[in-house]
Amino acid sequence: MQILTSSAQLQRLEGILKKSLPLTLPVYGAVLNITRGNPGHFEVLVDKWPDFGAVLARPRGEVAHGDMGRCRERGGMTRCPGMCQVCSGHLWVPPDPLHPIPHRHPPSPLLTHSSPRPDPSVRVGSLLPSHVDLLNETWPYGGNARSRRYLAELLGRFPHVCLQDSAGEPLSWVLTDHFGTGTHSFTLPAHRRRGHMQVALTVAAQRAQARGFPSFG
Repeated sequence: MQILTSSAQLQRLEGILKKSLPLTLPVYGAVLNITRGNPGHFEVLVDKWPDFGAVLARPRGEVAHGDMGRCRERGGMTRCPGMCQVCSGHLWVPPDPLHPIPHRHPPSPLLTHSSPRPDPSVRVGSLLPSHVDLLNETWPYGGNARSRRYLAELLGRFPHVCLQDSAGEPLSWVLTDHFGTGTHSFTLPAHRRRGHMQVALTVAAQRAQARGFPSFG
């Protein structure tokens, strides 16, 4: 396996992966994160360059194995017709072939005239490390020590958006994962149907686009 270290190599890889979306989406998103600041401290490996047949995105410092079997055990894998095999060191949900490829779109206004209006006291803020237990309790896949570690890593390394009340308590939030995708979007039940999630998702999309990330819906 060869580690891609130059920006030119990573940009070329990004372009190749982009041509095979959505099958390459997990590793494509990881490459976007790496080329746009690398907040997760990831690295990209290929079996050979430039005519690669497999791509692996992993945290820096992990030991590479001689084959891709270990990668299949640890994360998701998809095959790209006529191109390559893409692996990732984190779990992901493969694209649904019954649904069309996502379309890129510009961010919409924060609120339309018909949208529910958040209370004027609601502000965009940040989650704190102390909120990880709240995240773990409200995430559908949470509730255990492993999910808590995962959410703490997302919270500490990757961008997120949080709406807060006047006391600074979180009402609604959107986390970003290793693949540059929004994950664990949640609004506390007592504060739903007020437009909070629409605001949080729009702010997250606008911030992502400002950093050079495309928005997909």
